[in-house]
Amino acid sequence: MSLEVVSLGCRLNLSESEELRGLLADEGDLVVINSCAVTAEAVRQTRQAIRRARRARPDARLIVTGCAAEVERSALAAMPEVDGFVANTAKLDPRAWNVAPALVRPTSAAYTRAYVAVQNGCDHACTFCVIPQGRGASRSLAVAEVQREVDSQLGAGVQEVVLTGVDLTSWGHDLPGAPRLGDLVEALLAACPTLTRLRLSSVDGVEIDERLFDLLAHEPRVMPHVHLSLQHGHDLILKRMKRRHSRRDALELVAALRAQRPDIAIGADLIAGFPTEDDVMHAANLSIIAEAGVVHGHVFPYSPRPGTPAARMPHVEHATIRSRAADLRTAVASERQSWLTSLIGQPLKVLAEKDGTGHAENFARVQLAPGTAAGTIVTITPTQIIEGLLA
Repeated sequence: MSLEVVSLGCRLNLSESEELRGLLADEGDLVVINSCAVTAEAVRQTRQAIRRARRARPDARLIVTGCAAEVERSALAAMPEVDGFVANTAKLDPRAWNVAPALVRPTSAAYTRAYVAVQNGCDHACTFCVIPQGRGASRSLAVAEVQREVDSQLGAGVQEVVLTGVDLTSWGHDLPGAPRLGDLVEALLAACPTLTRLRLSSVDGVEIDERLFDLLAHEPRVMPHVHLSLQHGHDLILKRMKRRHSRRDALELVAALRAQRPDIAIGADLIAGFPTEDDVMHAANLSIIAEAGVVHGHVFPYSPRPGTPAARMPHVEHATIRSRAADLRTAVASERQSWLTSLIGQPLKVLAEKDGTGHAENFARVQLAPGTAAGTIVTITPTQIIEGLLA
Protein backbone atom coordinates (compact mmCIF):
# COMPACT_ATOMS: atom_id res chain seq x y z
CA MET A 1 0.00 0.00 0.00
CA SER A 2 1.15 3.57 -0.63
CA LEU A 3 1.64 6.57 1.60
CA GLU A 4 -1.48 8.42 2.78
CA VAL A 5 -1.38 11.84 4.46
CA VAL A 6 -4.61 13.00 6.10
CA SER A 7 -4.66 16.76 6.68
CA LEU A 8 -6.97 18.45 9.17
CA GLY A 9 -7.36 22.10 10.09
CA CYS A 10 -5.65 25.15 8.69
CA ARG A 11 -4.13 26.08 5.35
CA LEU A 12 -0.69 25.80 6.91
CA ASN A 13 -1.39 22.12 7.57
CA LEU A 14 -2.44 21.71 3.94
CA SER A 15 0.87 23.20 2.80
CA GLU A 16 2.87 21.04 5.18
CA SER A 17 0.95 17.93 4.14
CA GLU A 18 2.02 18.48 0.55
CA GLU A 19 5.65 18.63 1.70
CA LEU A 20 5.14 15.44 3.71
CA ARG A 21 3.86 13.65 0.61
CA GLY A 22 7.09 14.51 -1.16
CA LEU A 23 9.26 13.76 1.86
CA LEU A 24 7.74 10.33 2.52
CA ALA A 25 6.93 9.23 -1.02
CA ASP A 26 9.02 6.04 -0.73
CA GLU A 27 7.86 5.04 2.74
CA GLY A 28 5.33 2.44 1.63
CA ASP A 29 2.51 1.33 3.93
CA LEU A 30 2.28 4.48 6.06
CA VAL A 31 -0.58 6.73 7.17
CA VAL A 32 0.22 10.17 8.57
CA ILE A 33 -2.48 12.10 10.41
CA ASN A 34 -1.54 15.79 10.28
CA SER A 35 -3.78 16.82 13.14
CA CYS A 36 -5.47 19.97 14.43
CA ALA A 37 -6.23 21.12 17.98
CA VAL A 38 -7.66 24.60 17.47
CA THR A 39 -11.04 23.58 18.98
CA ALA A 40 -12.47 20.61 20.82
CA GLU A 41 -14.30 19.75 17.59
CA ALA A 42 -10.99 19.70 15.70
CA VAL A 43 -9.61 17.22 18.23
CA ARG A 44 -12.75 15.09 17.87
CA GLN A 45 -12.28 15.08 14.09
CA THR A 46 -8.63 14.11 14.56
CA ARG A 47 -9.62 11.11 16.69
CA GLN A 48 -12.28 10.20 14.13
CA ALA A 49 -9.72 10.41 11.30
CA ILE A 50 -7.36 8.13 13.23
CA ARG A 51 -10.06 5.49 13.74
CA ARG A 52 -11.22 5.75 10.13
CA ALA A 53 -7.66 5.39 8.81
CA ARG A 54 -7.00 2.34 10.99
CA ARG A 55 -10.18 0.62 9.80
CA ALA A 56 -9.24 1.28 6.17
CA ARG A 57 -5.54 0.40 6.61
CA PRO A 58 -5.27 -2.15 9.44
CA ASP A 59 -1.69 -3.16 8.59
CA ALA A 60 -0.22 0.29 7.94
CA ARG A 61 1.98 2.22 10.33
CA LEU A 62 -0.12 5.10 11.64
CA ILE A 63 1.80 8.17 12.81
CA VAL A 64 0.25 11.34 14.23
CA THR A 65 1.81 14.78 13.90
CA GLY A 66 0.38 18.31 13.92
CA CYS A 67 -0.91 20.42 16.80
CA ALA A 68 -3.00 17.71 18.47
CA ALA A 69 0.13 15.56 18.63
CA GLU A 70 1.49 18.17 21.06
CA VAL A 71 -1.59 19.48 22.87
CA GLU A 72 -3.44 16.16 23.18
CA ARG A 73 -0.46 13.77 23.23
CA SER A 74 -1.53 11.72 26.27
CA ALA A 75 -5.11 11.23 25.08
CA LEU A 76 -4.06 10.27 21.56
CA ALA A 77 -1.29 7.99 22.82
CA ALA A 78 -3.97 6.00 24.65
CA MET A 79 -5.68 5.19 21.35
CA PRO A 80 -4.73 1.65 20.26
CA GLU A 81 -4.87 2.73 16.61
CA VAL A 82 -1.82 5.02 16.97
CA ASP A 83 1.65 3.60 16.38
CA GLY A 84 3.66 6.72 17.15
CA PHE A 85 4.12 10.48 16.99
CA VAL A 86 6.36 12.98 15.24
CA ALA A 87 6.73 16.35 16.92
CA ASN A 88 4.91 19.14 15.13
CA THR A 89 8.02 21.32 15.00
CA ALA A 90 10.04 18.46 13.47
CA LYS A 91 7.55 17.03 10.99
CA LEU A 92 9.29 18.47 7.91
CA ASP A 93 12.74 17.34 9.09
CA PRO A 94 13.82 14.17 7.23
CA ARG A 95 15.63 12.97 10.36
CA ALA A 96 12.36 12.75 12.27
CA TRP A 97 11.18 10.14 9.78
CA ASN A 98 14.54 8.41 9.25
CA VAL A 99 14.52 9.55 5.64
CA ALA A 100 17.80 10.40 3.93
CA PRO A 101 17.76 14.05 2.72
CA ALA A 102 19.06 12.96 -0.67
CA LEU A 103 15.90 10.92 -1.19
CA VAL A 104 13.50 13.78 -0.52
CA ARG A 105 11.48 14.55 -3.62
CA PRO A 106 10.12 17.98 -4.50
CA THR A 107 6.37 18.21 -4.28
CA SER A 108 4.38 18.31 -7.48
CA ALA A 109 1.37 20.51 -8.09
CA ALA A 110 -1.50 18.50 -6.68
CA TYR A 111 -3.79 21.51 -6.89
CA THR A 112 -4.36 24.53 -9.11
CA ARG A 113 -3.74 26.68 -6.03
CA ALA A 114 -0.62 26.24 -3.88
CA TYR A 115 -0.38 27.11 -0.20
CA VAL A 116 3.13 28.32 0.61
CA ALA A 117 3.97 28.45 4.30
CA VAL A 118 6.16 31.49 4.99
CA GLN A 119 5.74 31.71 8.77
CA ASN A 120 5.10 29.33 11.65
CA GLY A 121 4.39 29.60 15.36
CA CYS A 122 3.05 32.57 17.31
CA ASP A 123 4.41 34.97 19.94
CA HIS A 124 1.01 36.29 21.03
CA ALA A 125 -1.03 35.00 23.95
CA CYS A 126 -4.70 35.15 22.97
CA THR A 127 -6.54 33.77 25.96
CA PHE A 128 -8.55 31.21 23.97
CA CYS A 129 -5.77 29.85 21.77
CA VAL A 130 -3.77 26.67 22.25
CA ILE A 131 -1.83 26.89 18.98
CA PRO A 132 1.38 28.40 20.47
CA GLN A 133 1.57 25.21 22.57
CA GLY A 134 1.40 23.17 19.38
CA ARG A 135 3.65 25.22 17.12
CA GLY A 136 6.01 27.18 19.32
CA ALA A 137 7.46 30.66 18.84
CA SER A 138 7.02 32.68 15.67
CA ARG A 139 9.63 32.08 12.98
CA SER A 140 9.86 33.25 9.38
CA LEU A 141 11.11 31.79 6.12
CA ALA A 142 13.71 33.98 4.41
CA VAL A 143 12.69 35.85 1.26
CA ALA A 144 15.01 33.77 -0.95
CA GLU A 145 13.52 30.52 0.39
CA VAL A 146 9.98 31.76 -0.27
CA GLN A 147 10.93 32.80 -3.79
CA ARG A 148 12.39 29.35 -4.52
CA GLU A 149 9.22 27.64 -3.29
CA VAL A 150 6.96 29.96 -5.31
CA ASP A 151 9.11 29.45 -8.43
CA SER A 152 8.89 25.69 -7.91
CA GLN A 153 5.10 25.80 -7.63
CA LEU A 154 4.77 28.03 -10.69
CA GLY A 155 7.05 25.68 -12.63
CA ALA A 156 4.78 22.79 -11.66
CA GLY A 157 1.79 24.56 -13.21
CA VAL A 158 0.14 26.23 -10.23
CA GLN A 159 -1.85 29.31 -11.25
CA GLU A 160 -2.37 30.89 -7.84
CA VAL A 161 -0.20 31.08 -4.73
CA VAL A 162 -1.58 31.60 -1.23
CA LEU A 163 0.88 32.78 1.41
CA THR A 164 0.03 31.21 4.73
CA GLY A 165 1.22 30.99 8.32
CA VAL A 166 0.01 30.72 11.90
CA ASP A 167 0.39 34.48 12.36
CA LEU A 168 1.10 35.49 8.78
CA THR A 169 1.34 39.25 9.33
CA SER A 170 4.11 38.75 11.91
CA TRP A 171 6.37 37.45 9.13
CA GLY A 172 9.83 38.97 9.15
CA HIS A 173 10.19 40.16 12.74
CA ASP A 174 12.88 37.53 13.41
CA LEU A 175 14.81 38.12 10.16
CA PRO A 176 17.75 40.53 9.71
CA GLY A 177 16.43 44.07 9.40
CA ALA A 178 12.95 42.99 10.59
CA PRO A 179 11.18 43.25 7.20
CA ARG A 180 7.39 43.34 7.09
CA LEU A 181 4.98 41.16 5.14
CA GLY A 182 4.49 43.95 2.59
CA ASP A 183 8.20 43.71 1.80
CA LEU A 184 7.89 39.99 1.13
CA VAL A 185 4.84 40.42 -1.13
CA GLU A 186 6.58 43.20 -3.07
CA ALA A 187 9.73 41.09 -3.48
CA LEU A 188 7.74 38.08 -4.74
CA LEU A 189 5.86 40.14 -7.31
CA ALA A 190 9.14 41.57 -8.60
CA ALA A 191 11.01 38.26 -8.65
CA CYS A 192 8.18 36.12 -10.08
CA PRO A 193 6.72 37.89 -13.12
CA THR A 194 4.62 34.83 -14.06
CA LEU A 195 2.86 34.97 -10.69
CA THR A 196 -0.44 36.57 -11.68
CA ARG A 197 -2.60 35.60 -8.68
CA LEU A 198 -1.24 36.04 -5.16
CA ARG A 199 -3.57 35.61 -2.20
CA LEU A 200 -3.05 35.89 1.55
CA SER A 201 -4.52 33.58 4.17
CA SER A 202 -5.84 34.96 7.45
CA VAL A 203 -4.21 38.24 8.51
CA ASP A 204 -4.20 40.23 11.75
CA GLY A 205 -5.50 43.63 10.70
CA VAL A 206 -3.52 45.51 13.34
CA GLU A 207 -0.27 44.14 11.82
CA ILE A 208 -0.95 45.20 8.22
CA ASP A 209 1.96 47.47 7.37
CA GLU A 210 1.77 50.49 5.08
CA ARG A 211 3.32 48.71 2.08
CA LEU A 212 1.03 45.69 2.45
CA PHE A 213 -2.01 47.95 2.68
CA ASP A 214 -0.95 49.70 -0.53
CA LEU A 215 -0.54 46.38 -2.35
CA LEU A 216 -3.89 45.09 -1.11
CA ALA A 217 -5.53 48.33 -2.18
CA HIS A 218 -3.94 48.80 -5.61
CA GLU A 219 -1.96 45.82 -6.92
CA PRO A 220 -4.00 43.79 -9.46
CA ARG A 221 -1.84 40.68 -8.98
CA VAL A 222 -2.75 40.64 -5.27
CA MET A 223 -6.27 39.25 -5.12
CA PRO A 224 -9.07 41.53 -3.82
CA HIS A 225 -9.80 39.32 -0.82
CA VAL A 226 -8.78 39.90 2.80
CA HIS A 227 -9.57 37.40 5.53
CA LEU A 228 -9.29 39.05 8.95
CA SER A 229 -8.52 37.35 12.24
CA LEU A 230 -11.37 39.38 13.71
CA GLN A 231 -12.66 36.96 16.39
CA HIS A 232 -15.35 39.24 17.86
CA GLY A 233 -17.29 42.46 17.45
CA HIS A 234 -17.43 43.67 21.07
CA ASP A 235 -14.53 45.56 22.63
CA LEU A 236 -14.75 44.01 26.11
CA ILE A 237 -14.69 40.49 24.68
CA LEU A 238 -11.75 41.46 22.43
CA LYS A 239 -9.96 42.71 25.55
CA ARG A 240 -10.71 39.48 27.42
CA MET A 241 -9.45 37.55 24.40
CA LYS A 242 -6.25 39.64 24.62
CA ARG A 243 -6.64 40.72 21.01
CA ARG A 244 -4.76 43.87 20.00
CA HIS A 245 -7.47 45.58 17.95
CA SER A 246 -10.81 47.18 18.74
CA ARG A 247 -14.08 47.00 16.85
CA ARG A 248 -13.40 50.50 15.54
CA ASP A 249 -9.92 49.48 14.32
CA ALA A 250 -11.40 46.64 12.28
CA LEU A 251 -14.17 48.72 10.75
CA GLU A 252 -11.80 51.58 9.89
CA LEU A 253 -9.43 49.14 8.16
CA VAL A 254 -12.23 47.68 6.07
CA ALA A 255 -13.53 51.15 5.17
CA ALA A 256 -10.03 52.29 4.15
CA LEU A 257 -9.51 49.24 1.94
CA ARG A 258 -12.92 49.61 0.31
CA ALA A 259 -12.31 53.31 -0.34
CA GLN A 260 -9.29 52.32 -2.45
CA ARG A 261 -10.56 49.00 -3.86
CA PRO A 262 -14.36 48.85 -3.85
CA ASP A 263 -14.49 45.27 -5.14
CA ILE A 264 -12.47 43.83 -2.25
CA ALA A 265 -14.16 40.90 -0.47
CA ILE A 266 -13.91 40.62 3.30
CA GLY A 267 -13.63 37.38 5.23
CA ALA A 268 -13.37 36.95 8.98
CA ASP A 269 -12.91 34.44 11.77
CA LEU A 270 -15.55 34.85 14.49
CA ILE A 271 -15.95 33.05 17.81
CA ALA A 272 -19.44 32.49 19.23
CA GLY A 273 -20.12 32.21 22.94
CA PHE A 274 -16.76 33.30 24.33
CA PRO A 275 -16.74 33.17 28.17
CA THR A 276 -18.68 36.05 29.80
CA GLU A 277 -20.42 36.91 26.49
CA ASP A 278 -23.92 38.24 27.19
CA ASP A 279 -26.77 39.09 24.81
CA VAL A 280 -25.50 42.64 24.19
CA MET A 281 -22.03 41.35 23.34
CA HIS A 282 -23.49 38.71 21.03
CA ALA A 283 -25.54 41.42 19.29
CA ALA A 284 -22.32 43.38 18.70
CA ASN A 285 -20.71 40.26 17.26
CA LEU A 286 -23.68 39.83 14.93
CA SER A 287 -23.81 43.44 13.83
CA ILE A 288 -20.15 43.67 12.80
CA ILE A 289 -20.86 41.13 10.04
CA ALA A 290 -23.09 43.57 8.17
CA GLU A 291 -21.04 46.65 9.10
CA ALA A 292 -17.82 45.09 7.79
CA GLY A 293 -19.58 43.28 4.95
CA VAL A 294 -18.23 39.85 5.89
CA VAL A 295 -18.98 37.50 2.97
CA HIS A 296 -16.45 34.75 3.74
CA GLY A 297 -17.05 33.78 7.37
CA HIS A 298 -15.44 31.10 9.51
CA VAL A 299 -17.58 30.75 12.65
CA PHE A 300 -16.20 28.82 15.60
CA PRO A 301 -18.35 27.88 18.60
CA TYR A 302 -16.13 28.54 21.61
CA SER A 303 -14.66 25.47 23.27
CA PRO A 304 -12.22 25.56 26.19
CA ARG A 305 -8.70 24.48 25.32
CA PRO A 306 -6.38 22.97 27.93
CA GLY A 307 -4.06 25.37 29.72
CA THR A 308 -5.58 28.57 28.29
CA PRO A 309 -6.74 31.50 30.48
CA ALA A 310 -10.19 31.53 28.84
CA ALA A 311 -10.79 27.99 30.06
CA ARG A 312 -10.84 29.40 33.60
CA MET A 313 -13.35 32.17 32.82
CA PRO A 314 -17.12 31.85 33.43
CA HIS A 315 -18.51 29.84 30.54
CA VAL A 316 -21.62 30.39 28.44
CA GLU A 317 -24.14 27.51 28.33
CA HIS A 318 -23.30 25.02 25.58
CA ALA A 319 -26.78 25.27 24.03
CA THR A 320 -26.45 29.07 23.94
CA ILE A 321 -23.07 28.82 22.24
CA ARG A 322 -24.56 26.59 19.54
CA SER A 323 -27.49 28.96 19.06
CA ARG A 324 -25.24 32.00 18.80
CA ALA A 325 -22.96 30.24 16.31
CA ALA A 326 -26.04 29.51 14.19
CA ASP A 327 -27.00 33.20 14.39
CA LEU A 328 -23.56 34.23 13.15
CA ARG A 329 -23.62 31.73 10.29
CA THR A 330 -27.07 32.94 9.24
CA ALA A 331 -25.88 36.55 9.25
CA VAL A 332 -22.83 35.67 7.13
CA ALA A 333 -25.01 33.68 4.71
CA SER A 334 -27.36 36.65 4.31
CA GLU A 335 -24.45 39.02 3.66
CA ARG A 336 -22.93 36.53 1.22
CA GLN A 337 -26.20 36.09 -0.69
CA SER A 338 -26.52 39.85 -1.18
CA TRP A 339 -22.92 40.04 -2.32
CA LEU A 340 -23.30 37.18 -4.80
CA THR A 341 -26.43 38.83 -6.18
CA SER A 342 -24.43 42.02 -6.77
CA LEU A 343 -21.93 40.03 -8.87
CA ILE A 344 -24.55 38.79 -11.36
CA GLY A 345 -23.84 40.31 -14.76
CA GLN A 346 -20.25 41.20 -13.89
CA PRO A 347 -17.39 39.48 -15.78
CA LEU A 348 -15.21 37.50 -13.37
CA LYS A 349 -11.80 35.91 -13.93
CA VAL A 350 -12.19 32.41 -12.51
CA LEU A 351 -9.49 29.84 -11.77
CA ALA A 352 -10.96 26.44 -12.66
CA GLU A 353 -10.67 23.64 -10.09
CA LYS A 354 -10.81 19.90 -10.63
CA ASP A 355 -14.37 19.56 -9.32
CA GLY A 356 -15.99 21.65 -12.05
CA THR A 357 -16.12 24.83 -10.00
CA GLY A 358 -13.66 27.68 -9.64
CA HIS A 359 -12.88 30.77 -7.64
CA ALA A 360 -12.99 34.34 -8.88
CA GLU A 361 -10.34 36.82 -7.81
CA ASN A 362 -12.59 37.87 -4.89
CA PHE A 363 -12.89 34.17 -3.94
CA ALA A 364 -16.53 33.90 -5.00
CA ARG A 365 -17.16 30.29 -6.01
CA VAL A 366 -18.44 29.77 -9.54
CA GLN A 367 -20.00 26.78 -11.30
CA LEU A 368 -18.18 26.24 -14.61
CA ALA A 369 -19.25 24.71 -17.88
CA PRO A 370 -18.60 20.95 -18.20
CA GLY A 371 -15.19 20.23 -19.64
CA THR A 372 -13.50 23.39 -18.38
CA ALA A 373 -9.88 22.34 -17.86
CA ALA A 374 -8.62 22.55 -14.29
CA GLY A 375 -5.90 25.13 -13.88
CA THR A 376 -7.15 27.44 -16.60
CA ILE A 377 -8.36 30.97 -15.95
CA VAL A 378 -11.61 31.74 -17.73
CA THR A 379 -13.80 34.82 -17.82
CA ILE A 380 -17.35 34.10 -16.66
CA THR A 381 -20.32 36.48 -16.54
CA PRO A 382 -22.73 34.86 -14.07
CA THR A 383 -26.47 35.09 -14.66
CA GLN A 384 -27.80 33.30 -11.56
CA ILE A 385 -27.01 31.73 -8.19
CA ILE A 386 -27.45 27.97 -7.84
CA GLU A 387 -27.03 26.43 -4.37
CA GLY A 388 -24.67 29.18 -3.28
CA LEU A 389 -22.58 29.19 -6.43
CA LEU A 390 -22.55 31.77 -9.17
CA ALA A 391 -23.39 30.25 -12.55
